Amino acid sequence: MLKIKLSQVGKKHQRSYRIVVAEARSKRDGKAVEKIGHYNPQAEKNQLIINKKRLQYWRQKGAQMTDTVREI
Repeated sequence: MLKIKLSQVGKKHQRSYRIVVAEARSKRDGKAVEKIGHYNPQAEKNQLIINKKRLQYWRQKGAQMTDTVREI
């Protein structure tokens, strides 16, 4: 089963996240099927960049969003 989830990038106290499509059982920062966006909570306005067409494509293919991604 595929999940749309966050993958950490950046330094210890300067985290940002990639929004990725990955196998549900894979590690948090493991191999991703596709990178579809980026989220930076450290920016003045929580910066969220996402490819909506690819998000919709993967949702139609049955990928489920994690709770954290859904809240963003």
